[in-house]
Amino acid sequence: MTGLVIVLIIIGVVAVAAIGIYNGLITLRNRADNAWAQVDVQLRRRYDLIPNLVETVKGYAAHEKETFQKVTEARSQAINAGTVAEQGKAENMLTGALKSLFAVVESYPDLKANQNFLMLQEELAGTEGKISYARQFYNDTVMKFNTKQQVFPSNIIANMFGFQEKEYFEIEEAEAKEPVKVEF
Repeated sequence: MTGLVIVLIIIGVVAVAAIGIYNGLITLRNRADNAWAQVDVQLRRRYDLIPNLVETVKGYAAHEKETFQKVTEARSQAINAGTVAEQGKAENMLTGALKSLFAVVESYPDLKANQNFLMLQEELAGTEGKISYARQFYNDTVMKFNTKQQVFPSNIIANMFGFQEKEYFEIEEAEAKEPVKVEF
């Protein structure tokens, strides 16, 4: 009888531990999904600012059609990215296109003093900071989630229930690692 009680206690402890590990994995997965949603919110805000910025610059530099087209195409690709890796690649392209746009602005002193442009520039700078923070938070959360899946004994529970590792939101190109310069 005592042996049966000990076995039942051991089974109970293992079951409680497994439930705790499973719930921890669920919590981290949900945090990672929420963190990605926050990145997406900030990226959408950035995408909403870009057409206004392009239109403001167009009024001063109408002959820079190629630059405007690159920004518009990069924005479209970023909006339509499906995976975290695709999003990272699209964001690299968008950052490069925005750098080109701001290089055009350098040639137009009247534009740099335009109140609407200055307001959009300030909003974009704030949004870039929020995107940076949201990316960092997402990647930190993904690291915790992926680590929890890889360490013993939670890796057993993760494999049993089919948990999949999440992708990091990485910037691939060295030049894209620099923030978009929005100050003149």
